[in-house]
Parts: sequence; C-alpha cells; structure tokens
Amino acid sequence: MSIANSDIPTILHNYKHIAVVGLSEKPHRASYSVSAYMQAQGYDIIPVNPRYAGKTILGKKVYASLSEAKAAGEPIEIVDVFRRSEDVPPVANEAIEVGGKVLWLQLGIENDLSAEKAKASGLEIVQDKCIKIEYSIMR
Repeated sequence: MSIANSDIPTILHNYKHIAVVGLSEKPHRASYSVSAYMQAQGYDIIPVNPRYAGKTILGKKVYASLSEAKAAGEPIEIVDVFRRSEDVPPVANEAIEVGGKVLWLQLGIENDLSAEKAKASGLEIVQDKCIKIEYSIMR
C-alpha cells in the first residue's frame, strides 16, 4: 500500500527552494520544462545532476549532489526527484542528511521504503505527482 501524499498546497505555499535531482539541460525533457515553469512562478531552482556538474542550467549552477549544493550554501527545501523509482533510495538518504523538508517524487515515481524512511526522519512526502501540474491546479 502506498504512503499517503502530504498536503501539497501547503508545501507549495511554504517552500520556495526546489533542488531538482536529475535536471536535464535538454529543453524537451520533462525535468527541464517543469523546472523552467516553476522558476517562472518565482521558485528557486537548484539543479542537481552529476552529468552536468559545474555547468549552468536555467541560469543556475549545476551541482553533482544535494550535499555539494548544501555545502555551497543552497537552501534545500523541496527535493524534486526525476530519477527511476529504483534510484530513489540514495537520493532520499541524502535529502534527509542535508535537512530537506520535502521528498517529492515526480509523476510515475514511487518508492515506499524510501518514502517511509524520509517521513520517519521528519520530511513531508509526495509520490507519483508532477509539481508543475499540482501547482497549476492550486492556482
């Protein structure tokens, strides 16, 4: 049975810094278009993707990991994950370690064990939901 999603409107109202794990530099990819949309709505996007570390996406420096972003002074609140479900555990562990507030797994991504661990560590959880769609519904 799936872990229940947290209160999405409250999350999107309270947190404005989104670390996007798996952000692509390719505009046709969902991670890019979703991040560009959220950035246009006033959210701070923190790109996390080891493939593009040191480059710039959406005008922001790309970090290899959440830990690197945190060490650079980035305020990590929502950890928005664009990775396969089986790749979530290390991301969830790192989200806990860096003091994230929300573990958000994008549409089609679920990992109940990681979600339960993150929730037990005090993070709010959203699984199998697109942050762009949820934001547009809320407006």
